[in-house]
Amino acid sequence: MWVHYILRLRSATRSFAMASAVMLSCFLFFLLCTSHAANHQQTNFLNCFLEATGGSSSSPSKIYTPNTTSFSTLFRSSIQNLRFLSSGAETPSFIILPSVDNDAQAAVVCGRRHGIRLRVRSGGHDYEGLSYVSFSSTDGPFAVVDLSGLRSIKVDPAARVAWVGAGATVGEVYYHVAAASPTAAFPAGICSTVGIGGQFSGGGIGSLQRKYGVSADNIVDAKLVNAEGELLTRETMEEDLFWAIRGGGAANFGVVVAYKLLLVPVPPKVTVFSVTRTLGQGATRLLHSWQSIAPRLADDLWIRALVRAVGEAPVNRTIQATFQGLFLGTRRATLAAIKKSFPELRVRAEDCNKLSWVETNLYLDGRAFNNTSVLLDRRQVYNISFKAKSDFVRKPISDKAWEGIWKVMMEAEEEPLVMILEPWGGRLWEIEDDAIAFPHRKGNLYNIQYIMAWLETEAAASTERHLTWMRRLYDYMAPHVSTNPRAAYLNYKDIDLGSSREEGRTSYKEASAWGRRYFLRNFEKLAKVKARVDPENYFWNEQGIPPFAA
Repeated sequence: MWVHYILRLRSATRSFAMASAVMLSCFLFFLLCTSHAANHQQTNFLNCFLEATGGSSSSPSKIYTPNTTSFSTLFRSSIQNLRFLSSGAETPSFIILPSVDNDAQAAVVCGRRHGIRLRVRSGGHDYEGLSYVSFSSTDGPFAVVDLSGLRSIKVDPAARVAWVGAGATVGEVYYHVAAASPTAAFPAGICSTVGIGGQFSGGGIGSLQRKYGVSADNIVDAKLVNAEGELLTRETMEEDLFWAIRGGGAANFGVVVAYKLLLVPVPPKVTVFSVTRTLGQGATRLLHSWQSIAPRLADDLWIRALVRAVGEAPVNRTIQATFQGLFLGTRRATLAAIKKSFPELRVRAEDCNKLSWVETNLYLDGRAFNNTSVLLDRRQVYNISFKAKSDFVRKPISDKAWEGIWKVMMEAEEEPLVMILEPWGGRLWEIEDDAIAFPHRKGNLYNIQYIMAWLETEAAASTERHLTWMRRLYDYMAPHVSTNPRAAYLNYKDIDLGSSREEGRTSYKEASAWGRRYFLRNFEKLAKVKARVDPENYFWNEQGIPPFAA
């Protein structure tokens, strides 16, 4: 079979003798690894893309196929959840690495014309891998548009705005904003390697959310390639689409290539602190109090809780709760605010650090904070697989209920699970649920992220055991969290909530299983926007938003 292909290729290359060497090798490798039927479809897509971008000899953008030397390296370069490398999911036939907006436009135009769907990857933290693999039983060849080449950051400190490429990471944004102005910041997450293309479009929670809202609340413009391949801005995309891509997952509607951010003011120095308590030191009582206190603190004060089981089972195991805080002010003011509102936490002066705002993100992530240049490192921080889920809590969980939760957590054989409790309140309660597509506002006390990690080298049976245990805890939590629907956060994507496995054919009713959890009452409007801008559902994925016309 290989000899047959090689003989055909030798003949085919005569007509390409004058083409670029890079373009030719890409084309040849592509032909080697495909069947005749798929070959025709994919060849047309490849030629269309190269023609639209000026060919590899005159354009800095590149297109890779599985037989391209660097395909595997590029594919794996930002995969943060390694279990999808051995999950049996379908991998892309192409990776497109745009360096200018036109490359993304060409990918959409040629993809639609020749039946190649696109998945858009920014930082590779997609919790279920849907930005770079496919679980569809009917999905044909697809391409991943890797936005990592579109990460320019232009900060205007005087106007307090920044245009940021969607392939930039959170860390890169923080670093460049701080370099332009030590009193400017942007509300987003703590993990520096997360790509903004996904985080900002799904909401974006973090340590400034009580003061300034989520990331999506502070996006004032965007550049988006729609299903027709047109490059739109807020002025030309119509306001309902701009509404949708702020919290509704931009990849449902097109390819966002850049965001315009409204920067927020912070003091030159702020205060962070961390205190840890076990069950014997009153962790349950503190956590119970925290639920009511943390959302009602002054907006300048944010305190989250990280909870995990520690020690050898069963005799020496306990629960450990770590309370991390950020106050937009001095150490003295921090201690005074905590003494007034949460004295039982007993934060001391030696528990506090005075840092610049950009340094706090490293501190809260448990990393050395004296070298902010590490925020520019896009490489994977951990070599792990993981599973995560999320909940929203609207009523305080009782001490007795927490004791039951501790029992379940301490029954696990390992210590892989962390519950991260992020406080709501402040600005999050002031913004209306439908102001943007991100809906989780009034009535929520806090959000829970359950996250369990394990080493890539562990056997498949171990992976299944971890997944089963995570689902058991999630089921146990059901009486204590939001209901009708049980809400979930889009950026903590969870395929267990439901999915469609038939390419492009997701119904509104089917998608409601996950759509109403992620978007609550905003789901119907999102589906109507989808019907207007992408009626054929070209930007489809297993947990996408389908078009719906009432």
